[in-house]
Amino acid sequence: MGGRQVLAARRLLAESLDGALPERDQVAAAHAVVDELGSLERLLELVAELACGEGDPEAAARLSYRHVLGFDKLLLVDAGPRHMLRAHVWHAGAGGTGREDIHNHRSALASHVVRGRLWTELYEEVPEGRDAGRAGVRGGTRDEMRDETRDGGIATARFEESLAEGSADWLLEPAGPARLRLTHLGQYAAGSTYALPAHTLHRAWCDTEGPTVTLFLETGGRRRRHTDVFTPGGPHAGAVPKVPMNVPGYLESLGSLSDLLRSP
Repeated sequence: MGGRQVLAARRLLAESLDGALPERDQVAAAHAVVDELGSLERLLELVAELACGEGDPEAAARLSYRHVLGFDKLLLVDAGPRHMLRAHVWHAGAGGTGREDIHNHRSALASHVVRGRLWTELYEEVPEGRDAGRAGVRGGTRDEMRDETRDGGIATARFEESLAEGSADWLLEPAGPARLRLTHLGQYAAGSTYALPAHTLHRAWCDTEGPTVTLFLETGGRRRRHTDVFTPGGPHAGAVPKVPMNVPGYLESLGSLSDLLRSP
C-alpha cells in the first residue's frame, strides 16, 4: 500500500474529494489538496518515500512517461478511477514540440507550481456566426492578449481524444473546424495554485531556463469518455503513442526529482 507519506496523501484525497460533490465544490477541494500536498517539505517527503520503492512502483511506472512536449509525467498516487496525483517535471531545452494544443480534461483538475514558473491560457469556443469581436476579454489586460483574439479568435481543427482500446495510446478523431477566443492569460510562480472544471479549454507552457516542477491532480469519479483538443497547427496523427517508463527509470526519475526539490 505504501509508506507513511503515501498513506497520508491517499487519506487526504479520500477525505477531501470522495463522494458526489458538485463540480464547483470539487474544484475548490482539489485546489486545497494540491496546495497542501504541494508544499516543498511535504512533497519532498512523499517523493523521497516513493523513490525508495514504497507504494507500487511497477504499476506507477506503467502510467508514467515523457510527454511529447518535453516534460516528465510521474505518477505519485493512483486512486483508481477517482484521483490521479502526478508530478510534472518541465525540463529546460528538453526538445519538446512547443506549446501544447488547447484542450480540456475528463475530470476536474488542480495544479500547484512547486518551483519554477508556468504560463496558462484559457479559451472559449466562438459560436458559428457570432460577432466575436464584440465580446469582452476576461482576465489579464488587452496588451497581454494575443493579437488573433482581438480580431475574433483563432481558427483551429477540433479533435475528440480518447484512449485506444487495449493500450495507453491517445486516439484522435477529427471533429471539424472551430474558432476559439482567448479569455485569460496567467503566469503562475512557485507557490501558486490554480484549479479548473473538466470542460475548461486551456493550455500551459514553461519558459524558464531551469526546471519547473508542478503537482498535478485529476479528480472525480464521473469522468468524461473523451476530451476535446483544438490545434491551430493542422491535422494530427490518428494515434499518439505513450511510452511508459520501466521501474528503474521511474525510480531514477523520482530520485532526480527529490534532488531537484532539495536544491536551492
